[in-house]
Amino acid sequence: MLWTIAVVLIVLWGLGFAIHIGGALIHLLLVLALISIAYNLITGRRAV
Repeated sequence: MLWTIAVVLIVLWGLGFAIHIGGALIHLLLVLALISIAYNLITGRRAV
Protein backbone atom coordinates (compact mmCIF):
# COMPACT_ATOMS: atom_id res chain seq x y z
CA MET A 1 0.00 0.00 0.00
CA LEU A 2 2.88 2.38 0.70
CA TRP A 3 4.21 1.78 -2.80
CA THR A 4 0.83 2.70 -4.26
CA ILE A 5 0.67 5.89 -2.23
CA ALA A 6 4.24 6.76 -3.20
CA VAL A 7 3.53 6.24 -6.90
CA VAL A 8 0.35 8.33 -6.72
CA LEU A 9 2.22 11.14 -4.93
CA ILE A 10 5.04 11.08 -7.49
CA VAL A 11 2.55 11.18 -10.37
CA LEU A 12 0.69 14.09 -8.76
CA TRP A 13 4.01 15.86 -8.22
CA GLY A 14 4.91 15.38 -11.87
CA LEU A 15 1.55 16.66 -13.06
CA GLY A 16 1.73 19.67 -10.77
CA PHE A 17 5.27 20.41 -11.91
CA ALA A 18 4.25 20.20 -15.58
CA ILE A 19 1.18 22.41 -15.12
CA HIS A 20 3.01 24.88 -12.82
CA ILE A 21 0.44 24.98 -10.04
CA GLY A 22 0.63 24.34 -6.33
CA GLY A 23 3.93 25.98 -5.44
CA ALA A 24 5.36 24.38 -2.30
CA LEU A 25 2.62 21.74 -2.30
CA ILE A 26 4.24 20.10 -5.32
CA HIS A 27 7.52 19.63 -3.50
CA LEU A 28 5.71 18.48 -0.37
CA LEU A 29 4.11 15.67 -2.39
CA LEU A 30 7.54 14.56 -3.62
CA VAL A 31 8.96 14.60 -0.10
CA LEU A 32 6.02 12.54 1.22
CA ALA A 33 6.48 10.01 -1.56
CA LEU A 34 10.20 9.67 -0.84
CA ILE A 35 9.56 9.30 2.89
CA SER A 36 7.03 6.53 2.30
CA ILE A 37 9.44 4.67 -0.01
CA ALA A 38 12.29 5.03 2.49
CA TYR A 39 10.08 3.83 5.35
CA ASN A 40 9.04 0.78 3.35
CA LEU A 41 12.65 -0.05 2.49
CA ILE A 42 13.89 0.43 6.07
CA THR A 43 11.18 -1.67 7.70
CA GLY A 44 11.61 -4.39 5.10
CA ARG A 45 7.97 -5.44 5.30
CA ARG A 46 6.06 -6.28 2.17
CA ALA A 47 2.82 -4.30 1.92
CA VAL A 48 -0.05 -6.34 0.52
